[in-house]
Amino acid sequence: MNLSIDVSRTDDIHHVKLSGEIDVYTAPKLKETILPLTKEEGVLIKVDLEKINYMDSTGLGVFISGLKSAKENHSELILMNLHERVYRLFDITGLKEVFKIENTVRGGK
Repeated sequence: MNLSIDVSRTDDIHHVKLSGEIDVYTAPKLKETILPLTKEEGVLIKVDLEKINYMDSTGLGVFISGLKSAKENHSELILMNLHERVYRLFDITGLKEVFKIENTVRGGK
């Protein structure tokens, strides 16, 4: 499956809506989209994962890179609307304590 990415901006907030799967094949596309946004000074990047039905560790790597870049540029990266399966990946890796995750986790939790 592919990854669809829709980016919009309201003032200093980037809204990134994702749909599909994040894996070794689609992660480079996500990285090419996320990293330039995180290099802007003092912005908020909200990534909506509601329509992501699968993500592997490659996706985690992209988000870790994005979080590091955002912090270096005094910006903030927030993940939103994670499905239980995707949330579990952040949970078992301990990354749920590192990332700011907003809104209810769909399908439980």
